Amino acid sequence: MVLRVTMLALAAAIGLTAFDATPVAAKEETKQVSVMSRTWAVTQVSDAPVVYRATRDNNNLNPFGPPPRLRTIQAIAAFQQATGCRPIVASMYQNISGQFFSQVSCN
Repeated sequence: MVLRVTMLALAAAIGLTAFDATPVAAKEETKQVSVMSRTWAVTQVSDAPVVYRATRDNNNLNPFGPPPRLRTIQAIAAFQQATGCRPIVASMYQNISGQFFSQVSCN
């Protein structure tokens, strides 16, 4: 039993050390775009498939900022401005932090 647990731990350690944990975001630059008086940061986060992340600046939670707008519509426009390609809406999702992720189509 101890041998089996040791072999599993060794296999897991070998598998984890072979994985390159360098994120793509460190290699790619972040593009700042303005959509409906809001600032968005768009970054490529994956190579295969190509996935972009759009994060809206919350303006330090300023209550006197511009009026509210739908974030999904803003995220679509931010992807288009930053990449020059249309986001694939079926692949778009939002995490609990309010960041949008989407693949893009450059046709």
